[in-house]
Amino acid sequence: MGNLELTSSSFEDGGEIPRKFGYKNGNASPPLTISGIPEGTESLALIMDDPDAVKAVGRVWIHWVMWNIHPTITEITESTPPSGAREGMTSFGEQGYGGPAPPDKRHTYVFKLYALDSSIDSHITNADSQALEVLMKDYILEQTQLTGTYAP
Repeated sequence: MGNLELTSSSFEDGGEIPRKFGYKNGNASPPLTISGIPEGTESLALIMDDPDAVKAVGRVWIHWVMWNIHPTITEITESTPPSGAREGMTSFGEQGYGGPAPPDKRHTYVFKLYALDSSIDSHITNADSQALEVLMKDYILEQTQLTGTYAP
């Protein structure tokens, strides 16, 4: 990893994600701050997932998929996706943010941010994380992540 960084004013990396960001407790998306965007970045993409869900439901659970975030965006405000960004499908079968909802015990959630040297085709409107990963795999300049935990 280089200089690209993703932080939140609502929780520290590895810290507890506040309840209001949970799927059943308000489902507000957390505020995020982006810094260190590398030169040549044409767009940013974000995937939030729960790798601990594999033990509970047999697969990584996807909570947020967003792409074509303009590289001048340094703040994603609470519950407001950036203008022009596209949001894809979550494992809840919904488009947009789907907050933490661990079925059993404390889970770790990973916000993965990608700096891309291209935009994703504007005709793609409802991709899930797997489709987005395929579309962007050859265009990643740099990536970083922010983790948080959440318990039912």
